[in-house]
Amino acid sequence: MNKIGIFFGTETGTTRLVAKKIHARLGDELAAKPVNVNRIGPDELLAYDALVLGTPSYGVGQIPGAGAGCLESNWEEFLAKMPAGGKPLAGKRVALFGLGAQERYSERFASSLRRLHDVLVEYGAEIVGGWGTEGYTFEHSASVVDGRFVGLVIDQRTQGMHTDARLDAWVAEVKPLLVEKLAQAA
Repeated sequence: MNKIGIFFGTETGTTRLVAKKIHARLGDELAAKPVNVNRIGPDELLAYDALVLGTPSYGVGQIPGAGAGCLESNWEEFLAKMPAGGKPLAGKRVALFGLGAQERYSERFASSLRRLHDVLVEYGAEIVGGWGTEGYTFEHSASVVDGRFVGLVIDQRTQGMHTDARLDAWVAEVKPLLVEKLAQAA
C-alpha cells in the first residue's frame, strides 16, 4: 500500500488515542486510519511498507497480551499469528511509540516498547524514530538503548501536558523517513 499503516495494541484506550493523534498529524492522504491489532491478521499489517506501531506497557517488560495480564488480545496474540521463520518484516520501515507511567512504574518505565522493538527487529524491520530521555524521570527502562528510547514514549498519566509537543516533534522527525520508504516502494 502506498500509505503509512498505523497499528496499535491497547487495553484502556490510551494507545488508541495517541495513534489517532499521530494519524491527524500525518493526514488522511498519507496515512491509513489507525487499527487495533486485535482486529486484524498479519496480512493486513504486512501490506504496508511504512508503519507506525504503538504499544501500551504491561507486565514486567513483557509484550502486552494475556501473558502480561491484559483482558483483551494485544500484541502477544497478534505476533503469535505472524508467519513462522524468515523475516516477514524485511524491507519494512517502522516507527514505534509506547506508553508508560514513569512515577508508578519507575523501575520498568515503558519497557514493553523494547520487547516489541526486539521482536520486530528479529522479523527484519528497519526501526526509525528513537527518542531522547530528557524531560522524563524514572529509575530504569529497558527501552533505553545508547541513551535514547527505541521509539517515542508517552506518559499520558503524569505528563499529558507534554504529549502534543512530543508528538509534533516526533512526527516531524519520522514523517520524512516514512515518506521516503513509500517513495522507494512505489
